[in-house]
Amino acid sequence: MRKELKKIDEQREAFTGTFSKYGLKTNYRGPSTETILLVEIRNNQGLFICDHLWFNLTKGFEALGQLAQGDKVRFEARVKKYKKGYVNRRAGIDEGNFDYKLSHPTKIVKL
Repeated sequence: MRKELKKIDEQREAFTGTFSKYGLKTNYRGPSTETILLVEIRNNQGLFICDHLWFNLTKGFEALGQLAQGDKVRFEARVKKYKKGYVNRRAGIDEGNFDYKLSHPTKIVKL
């Protein structure tokens, strides 16, 4: 669990991260959504928040152009709780647990 994010649940703040790589989300139909991996996430005071976070490749991230590994990115986002792990309601399987993410990134700039 991302304990530092849990402390600021539902708050919107500024963060910085280091670009690592692009990726793809897959579902039962195959690859569907482009993603971006940011590592070394820090708050606006420079304090370490978490080691990595995946984001959808939104228009805000696309507007930065092609990022290279090591590029620093600043953005604002809201901390949200989400359920991760395997869940199949139809079969009555719920192996998920809760974690925290940064949601709805805005004001994205390359530093």
